[in-house]
Amino acid sequence: MNPIQWGDSPLFGVTVTLIAYVVALHLQRRWPRLHVLFVCCCLLFLLLGVSGIPYDSYRVGGDLLVFILGPATVALGVPLYKYSGVIIRRLKGVLAGIVAGSLCGMASSFIFVRLAGSDRELLMTLLPKSVTSPISMEIARMLGGIPELAAVLTVLTGLIGSMFGPLFLRLTGIKDDLAIGTAMGTAAHGIGTSRIIRESELQGSAGGFAMGAAGLISTFAAMPIYYWLQP
Repeated sequence: MNPIQWGDSPLFGVTVTLIAYVVALHLQRRWPRLHVLFVCCCLLFLLLGVSGIPYDSYRVGGDLLVFILGPATVALGVPLYKYSGVIIRRLKGVLAGIVAGSLCGMASSFIFVRLAGSDRELLMTLLPKSVTSPISMEIARMLGGIPELAAVLTVLTGLIGSMFGPLFLRLTGIKDDLAIGTAMGTAAHGIGTSRIIRESELQGSAGGFAMGAAGLISTFAAMPIYYWLQP
């Protein structure tokens, strides 16, 4: 069978993704510093490039896995409920960190795009990069950016944050689980939260709360930014 025709099957996208993930887990057991999602993405890129199967064909099955992300994200509510008392007791500090992190994330995008001399459309696409993909796409669409590119930049932000965020926090002397979870959830959304919940449920619960709160804060912050940056 032609590899492109074979790649059109929904089963193909699901199967190769699961195989790539299992291989990535096996490699991480041998070399613990390897990042599972990064290795998985590299394996999928290599497979599609070598086989000549277009990404659109892979997405036929890949979208089935994307659909499962909804229930998986909702599952973060379990540790959040378990540690809700801890978060409530330190709610002011947690919210202050989320607000500061969300605004700094948008400000860094603004500064980077301005220094690079890029146009307004790219700026509006990059602004919501630190919130979860469905929200970032809608914010980018509302601001006049490119939703599809916003999704890619959001995933890259989460992937980079999950790879280097915990190490950066340790190097800066931050060891408190609630602080780590808040920082990762704010800056690296779901991908970052899924990384830290494997180490600490408290970190994961704080990350889930921060991810949701950052989405709301970024949405409201985008409104005045939109009118401020009107040409």
